[in-house]
Amino acid sequence: MTDELSNLLARCLSGEQAALGELVSRYRERVVAFCFRWLGQRQDAEDAAQETLIRACRHLPNWDANREFEPWLLAIAGNRCRTALAARRRRPALQPLPEVAVDDHRQDLAHSQLVEEVGLAVGGLRPEYRRAFLLFHNEHLGYTEIAQRLAVPVGTAKTWVHRARRELIASLAQRLGPTDAGASHVV
Repeated sequence: MTDELSNLLARCLSGEQAALGELVSRYRERVVAFCFRWLGQRQDAEDAAQETLIRACRHLPNWDANREFEPWLLAIAGNRCRTALAARRRRPALQPLPEVAVDDHRQDLAHSQLVEEVGLAVGGLRPEYRRAFLLFHNEHLGYTEIAQRLAVPVGTAKTWVHRARRELIASLAQRLGPTDAGASHVV
């Protein structure tokens, strides 16, 4: 272990908040990459990495200073990934929707109407919700990248995307009516 890391860990153990932030910044991308190799999904990897870093900071006083820090941290990440994989296995499998024969012209018309309605509903979102939502769904950015792009904490980025989805679903349900918005319960 380098002297720089030893010093940083000592500062963390003394309760220095800035040092904890520095430790998290130093290892975040490495832990996300590690979790991504396990989980194969960026959002799940970011969630597992965040849980890992929180647990590591909380349990840092229990860390044996005679051991290397990074293997200890990655062991925590591995445990978080195993937990995420177990939770994934417990979820019911998604069933494919049956295919329904539809007139192509009617389908194109319905699609264009839906695209228009979604565009109007997205336009009605609060600006910060809209930006976070579009970065997530259109640019396929993870929460960490959204937070960096919008200069907000990761938790705020997650909240804004979630609230945008909720408001979008409510708006579409209201605009399309109860018969056309059958998916209004999906978040």
